[in-house]
Amino acid sequence: MKRNSVDIITLGCSKNLVDSEKLIKQLEANGYKVTHDSDNPQGEIAVINTCGFIGDAKEESINMILEFCQAKEEGKLKKLYVMGCLSERYLKELAVEIPQVDKFYGKFNWKELLEDLGKTYKKELAVERTITTPKHYAYLKISEGCDRKCSYCAIPIITGNHISRPMEEILDEVRELVSEGVKEFQVIAQELTYYGVDIYKNQKLPELIEKMAQIEGVEWIRLHYAYPSHFPLDLLRVMRENDNVCKYLDIALQHISDNMLTKMRRHVTKKETYELIENLRKEVPGIHIRTTLMVGHPGEGELDFEELKEFIRKVRFDRMGAFAYSEEEGTFAAKEYEDAIPHEVKQKRLDEIMDMQQTISAELSEAKVGKTFKVIIDRIEGEYYIGRTEFDSPEVDPEVLIKMNGEELNIGDFYNVEITDSEDYDLYGVIK
Repeated sequence: MKRNSVDIITLGCSKNLVDSEKLIKQLEANGYKVTHDSDNPQGEIAVINTCGFIGDAKEESINMILEFCQAKEEGKLKKLYVMGCLSERYLKELAVEIPQVDKFYGKFNWKELLEDLGKTYKKELAVERTITTPKHYAYLKISEGCDRKCSYCAIPIITGNHISRPMEEILDEVRELVSEGVKEFQVIAQELTYYGVDIYKNQKLPELIEKMAQIEGVEWIRLHYAYPSHFPLDLLRVMRENDNVCKYLDIALQHISDNMLTKMRRHVTKKETYELIENLRKEVPGIHIRTTLMVGHPGEGELDFEELKEFIRKVRFDRMGAFAYSEEEGTFAAKEYEDAIPHEVKQKRLDEIMDMQQTISAELSEAKVGKTFKVIIDRIEGEYYIGRTEFDSPEVDPEVLIKMNGEELNIGDFYNVEITDSEDYDLYGVIK
């Protein structure tokens, strides 16, 4: 057990990761040595940043907490703290059920952790954080919370209403990160397209991204978690006119049948969804669209599922994730609908659409063979340099594998790479 050292473990999404990075900066400024996501935690203090989004994530968070409780009981750890979404949602229950944890914090009051350690929160470091990703890219959180009330989603219950960060504060953070060597920004929020509505009274995402694109040193900007209803179409002009705004959009569509979109309370129709996709592809030639779909939501009949499959076949998403509905307490769906679709049916539907997507992904990857792309190098793995194109976000999208053949490439630098071969998801290439 190392004195004055802290292990931070982050579970869940990149939005949680940003909170952990801010905490790390504060702890380091107060004299602690901090390790993030270590395979072999050895600090005298541990902080677990939890996820509470769906059943599997909750289970992972609980298991991690119990694992560290065991370490504490064995004398390998002095203090154990828990923060994040699961803790925000079940603060009182967790404190009763797992008394070995020294204190549970919610998602937004983690600053109290510093006070409980006898330290101070340093306001002058408010926009600073210690990057835990490779130093050439970072996640940039532009807002918290969500005003959408989709039937199945617990996020508004956990995070509360949408709160945008002031634009200048975000731009200051970008400048700070650029000065530390960050070239690529994954712009994230629970719901990007709502940015600015609360503080500026209209959608300000296009303006924010345009201003970010003007900052010297910003090489790539990639957008995550847009919403299809009331999409700010001026964003497409910004994407088209600025080379450093990646032609990439992560937009969760969830379903296509009007029956399901209504039941899910998505405030968008089948016709509007198809029109939006057509618009995206017309206004930004070459755009890669990532989406997330859901199967097994209460009320999804065979006809709804057939419409969903037709949607996947027609649109041919460049990137697609999917999950089966799981009932989340407190949500509209949990209160109003019976979760009547058997687990086996949900799983069968999920497997079916993911198999469809695998075939589509393989065909789209194969179409890239022979073409040359700008690629950023993330790391070395075995005998390959591993990189990504502008159409690929870290950790969730395909990668480009470049065999090491004596030519030394720098991690975090860009290279022109000709694609020589493809698999379902990954590409192989050589430096041009």
